[in-house]
Order: sequence, then C-alpha cells, then structure tokens
Amino acid sequence: MSDVITANNLTLSYDKEEQIIKNATFSIKKGDFVFITGASGSGKSTLLKSFYGSLPVNQGSLIVGGLDMVDIKKDKLQELRTHLGIVFQDYRLINEWTVERNVVLPLWIAGYSDEVQSTQAERLLHHVKLSGKEKKYPLELSGGEQQRVGVARALAKNPFLILADEPTGNLDDYSSNVIWDLMENACHQLDTTVVVVTHRIPAVFNIRYRHFTIDENGSVYEIH
Repeated sequence: MSDVITANNLTLSYDKEEQIIKNATFSIKKGDFVFITGASGSGKSTLLKSFYGSLPVNQGSLIVGGLDMVDIKKDKLQELRTHLGIVFQDYRLINEWTVERNVVLPLWIAGYSDEVQSTQAERLLHHVKLSGKEKKYPLELSGGEQQRVGVARALAKNPFLILADEPTGNLDDYSSNVIWDLMENACHQLDTTVVVVTHRIPAVFNIRYRHFTIDENGSVYEIH
C-alpha cells in the first residue's frame, strides 16, 4: 500500500519565532481514514493547510501525492490541488452561483463537458440528500445544506485525497451523519484517502480509522 502523505521531522510555523508543529514524522497510506484531534490552537488546521500547500514547510520534509512540498513549483501545486477534495469549515461556496454550479466547479475548471458536469452534479446531490435543490443559491440553504454542497464539490472529480477541516463542527445531527456516511463510502468503496480535522470523533463510525493527535508542544502522535 503506497504512502499518500509522508512527513519526516516536519516543522510548521507562521513566523520564525513560534513553531506550531514540531518534528512530526508519520505516513498516511492510500485508503486510510485519518482523524486529527487536539486542543483548540494545537495546530490541527495548520497541519492540514500544509497538505495542500497553503502553508509552506518550515523545516523537515513533506511529500503529498509523490510531490515534495518543500520546493514545489506553483504549476505543480495547482496540478496537485486539482486532484484533491478540500472541505472547509466555512463552506467557501460562491453565493452568486447555483448549487449545481458550485458542485461542478472543479469539473468546469478542468474543462469537462456540460453533460458530464450535469450528470455528476445530479449524482452527487442525490448522495448528499439535496436532489431538487440544483437551482437554489447557497444563501437559500441552511448551514448544514451548504456544507453538504461543499462535500459534494470536494468529491466532484473523484479525488485521491480528501482533506476536511472540522466539516461537521457547527452542523445538525442529520447533516453530520450525511457527511460522515459520504466520507466513509468514499474511503471504503473508492479507496480514497480521507484526512479529517475534528474536535470530536463521531461515536458511531462504521469503518476502521487511524487517530492522530497533536499535544500542547506541537508533537504529532498516533493513538493505537
């Protein structure tokens, strides 16, 4: 089973003075479902940002999808991101676009045909229990519905890696369950690697997962 993410003595910081993640060494393999927990401010989101190149590596090494994130060129980073599914806590939807158009944004950028976009949008919106809301706009939806649109968008191009930052943090139980089910299925059925930052692992989870935690010193440990 090949590594999707490999970190060796990874150190991350927003400035040279304060290190957030310190000397982290770990690997995440294809098909793994990984939860990352830790106290507020411990560096969970910081670590996730480094996986999609939003925060540069300060020291050590980080390989994502076979690419060295230490000296990755801009065009390679953009290419990597087209193969990632990223779910943000604040949704990051385009309010002037319909639900359907938000979902197919990755396909539109990649130049897929209108027919492919429409078919994929219909399939994904069915999976996130939003069939019939294709022509609605984000601000016409509840927060839980908006996040489900965000998850559908993240899955639009069948990514090899899904990165989710507190995807159910402020959601009702129904929307949370829909999102967990969708991510479980992506991992189990498609062998997609899933990495989720969360303050609480769901009480009921139907597939085997790995659990990393970040302590107050910025060290990353796997809990067995």
